[in-house]
Amino acid sequence: MVDDKIALVVVDAANVVGSRPDGWWRDRAGAARQLLAKLGTLEQRLDRPTEVVVVLEGAAKAAVTGETNPEFEGLHVVSAVGSGDDAIVDVVAAAAEEDGDRPITVVTADRELRDRVEALGATTIGPRWLLDRINT
Repeated sequence: MVDDKIALVVVDAANVVGSRPDGWWRDRAGAARQLLAKLGTLEQRLDRPTEVVVVLEGAAKAAVTGETNPEFEGLHVVSAVGSGDDAIVDVVAAAAEEDGDRPITVVTADRELRDRVEALGATTIGPRWLLDRINT
């Protein structure tokens, strides 16, 4: 039964951070760190057990190092080797292949990425949904 499954939320960090003109471009790693810290509370704010995967790309990857940061505990952070979108598609494809009934949601406003992950069975939702939950 789908309702018994742990949901998966995959966050397009670049798209979420870039959705607000708050100066993130001056410190991409710092903006990513702030997002990661806030995402640590996301599962507590949802109505079902949820695994959260955050994909970082480019300069934002400097937000995480080899050290374990307790602020980010409970998050799975993927540092994209190339395109962040490709890494997100890979995460969704692997999760869908492992369990085709698992609810998978990708947080992004990127239309092309939405099409790619929806073709794999994921649902998509815009950054506002996420920001409303973590900025309260």
